[in-house]
Amino acid sequence: MPRGIPSLDEEQKKAALQRVKENGEKVTDLAKEYGVNPNAIYRLLGNQTQGASLYLELAKLRKENEALLKIIGKLVAANEAGKKMRPGRHG
Repeated sequence: MPRGIPSLDEEQKKAALQRVKENGEKVTDLAKEYGVNPNAIYRLLGNQTQGASLYLELAKLRKENEALLKIIGKLVAANEAGKKMRPGRHG
């Protein structure tokens, strides 16, 4: 690798791949943290497996699922609170 271009050591490569695949962390955030171009991490993913985009999509779907579950929880709680208030409204 030419001088002046930051690269990842083997430990950083493993950690970055794990964080993307298992934790769903954004490649751009990891690239900033490690001081490398995001393409370096995308290349690692591509070299790791041909289904790298599947890992990224899975991570995205997991985050979306978490967000939707939070919204559903709030809606259910609001609905239950509304049901409890209705019987007392008899006029």
